[in-house]
Amino acid sequence: MYGNGGLFDDFKNAWSRPNNGLIQLIMINVIIFVALIIFKVILVLSGNPDVYQMILRQFMLPASIDSFIVKPWTLLTYFFTHEGFFHIIFNMLFLFWFGKIIVEYLGDQRAISMYVIGGIVGGLFYILIYNLIPYFHERVAGSVMLGASAGVYAIVVGAATFMPNYTFFLLFLGPVKIKYIAIFYILLSFSQTIGANAGGELAHLGGALMGFIFIRQLQRGNDIGTPVVSVMEWFKGLFKPSPKIRVTHKSTKFTGTKKASASNTKSDQDEIDAILDKISHSGYESLSKEEKQKLFNASKK
Repeated sequence: MYGNGGLFDDFKNAWSRPNNGLIQLIMINVIIFVALIIFKVILVLSGNPDVYQMILRQFMLPASIDSFIVKPWTLLTYFFTHEGFFHIIFNMLFLFWFGKIIVEYLGDQRAISMYVIGGIVGGLFYILIYNLIPYFHERVAGSVMLGASAGVYAIVVGAATFMPNYTFFLLFLGPVKIKYIAIFYILLSFSQTIGANAGGELAHLGGALMGFIFIRQLQRGNDIGTPVVSVMEWFKGLFKPSPKIRVTHKSTKFTGTKKASASNTKSDQDEIDAILDKISHSGYESLSKEEKQKLFNASKK
């Protein structure tokens, strides 16, 4: 049994919770993964494995520029697509663990935009390197890529850049600062850029670079995730019913409230910018308890 409303209602409730973007990202990845498994089993048992491969390739990002031009949507779909169980499990665990840090201190929307921009930049980096460096030229025609790793690496490095001394307690290792975890995985990916999964490792590095740039720009007061948030809000608006128009007549008096509210908003933003500047120079641990609370409260707005 799955509650009074059944399994579908459980998923619907999990999806619709407020400030739930990180879980929504994980749910999208899992839903696509399960759907592809179902298609694969049905098509293989019915003697049509080639049809499954054709469907899968509509989600995978090709290294060939000619192929990418006719399938530009794959720059988005590839980082929501997985085939192997371990592939999706490790990606989603890292997305959840490090994404929670971003959500807690910077807000839900920044976690989503960092993941999306990291995935896009990682994919473009993969295409660019494969087509520019002679070492990869023989692989370009048949190379395709899938998996959330580029977006996940953006989240991992973004969290490590924002709070380098945040500590995870790892099995067998004990407490480890996340900056060392990020450095380890960056070096691991770099060392494997000449291996069998070179394209994926290049995408990891592109996503990692984007995570670093995202946080550094945010600390300077520039939120490069704003376009992603704007697109998301526009898309959500397409599915919201138009509110009924209600006409009312009332006299208006200027009380100065709006002016005071705007002034307070600007003052609050200046405070947050100053706190972010302090983090960029001295680290998160240099903040006072009051400053940490203000940053936390701002991330919830």
